[in-house]
Amino acid sequence: MAPAEGPRAFEYPIHVTWGDCDPARIAYTGRLPEFALLAINGWWEHHLDGDGWYQMEMDRGFGTPFVHLSLDFRSPVTPRHRLMCEVFPTALGTRSISFAVIGRQDGVTCFEGRFTCVFTEAGSVKTLPAPPDIRAIVTPLIRA
Repeated sequence: MAPAEGPRAFEYPIHVTWGDCDPARIAYTGRLPEFALLAINGWWEHHLDGDGWYQMEMDRGFGTPFVHLSLDFRSPVTPRHRLMCEVFPTALGTRSISFAVIGRQDGVTCFEGRFTCVFTEAGSVKTLPAPPDIRAIVTPLIRA
């Protein structure tokens, strides 16, 4: 995944702490997907006037459980610098949405990830088409 051309659409800052690290003084591997998921939730909050996954499920009537996650590790994540997670949608299908997350510290790419969710009816696993208001928000923001 190459760095984005032009201005970054959305970046979510993560404060990596000593407690996030292993004895090698780098972030535990399992924390990196969590950081990416926090950033995706932050993307939703940014674009839905403060509503994230909780509000989508409880107030908007739909959820977006993950069906695919992948991460490529490029450089260790440490507490030395803020982890800036660039998030952008890469695809919007009939019933799914995919995101890219690029984690950088001090300008160095630490990880690149791909994440796909499906739209589901709140409280069930029945898939739904992407809601029209979500489609209207996401479509102009899609980047390859």
